[in-house]
Amino acid sequence: MNLSPRQLRIFVSLAQSLNFSRTAGELCVSQPTLSKLVREIEEAVGVRLFERTTRQVKLTLDGEALLGVARRMVED
Repeated sequence: MNLSPRQLRIFVSLAQSLNFSRTAGELCVSQPTLSKLVREIEEAVGVRLFERTTRQVKLTLDGEALLGVARRMVED
């Protein structure tokens, strides 16, 4: 797994808000762009990090496992 600092920030932001619209606004990107970036992150790590429905976004177990590490890396 080799994620860029930008990808880590995107992941952490979405994991904290669990809201694509809000996170897209905070990152100054469109919602479709954010969705594409998240897919790219998931492809890079080889697992789904978020469960998405039309009404809800939540972290998968793999996403929860990555979140602690990603937060520490973003903070450093």
